[in-house]
Amino acid sequence: MEQSRAFSSQNNPASLWRNTLAQIPTTFGRLVYLAGMRDENTGVYSHHGLASMYGDEEASRTLRESHVRTFLDWLGRPLAEQREDLDEYLASLEETQKIVVATWVKLHPYARLIPAEVQGAERELFLADMEALIELLRNEFGVAGPDPDSSPLP
Repeated sequence: MEQSRAFSSQNNPASLWRNTLAQIPTTFGRLVYLAGMRDENTGVYSHHGLASMYGDEEASRTLRESHVRTFLDWLGRPLAEQREDLDEYLASLEETQKIVVATWVKLHPYARLIPAEVQGAERELFLADMEALIELLRNEFGVAGPDPDSSPLP
């Protein structure tokens, strides 16, 4: 039975990929990881290991679907749970949390975490949640607010 479950998992890219993602301890970390697999110019996702086992198209589809699923999982959590998850993610980084928060205030890199398929209210909710979380972190770490001359997010 265990052997057939392992075999089934290996033949199903989505199942194999879920097992891989489970190694990343935070939902926010999984969002960062998945968004990083998307080519910013084409929107195509790539992962050498998945592509070598299942082909480029299947790998991209699996990653795209996983990105959307992970994004919706994050979005469906109460702000307090998002904060806990984000705190755990920030604690896992090599850079100090204060520097990361200061950079996020200036550059808004979290906007790149939104899957291309997500539009409208979900996109706006994610950005609003992130702005609220960053404001809390900014106050906690004593990070200055954004430069009033900088352009806001689109």
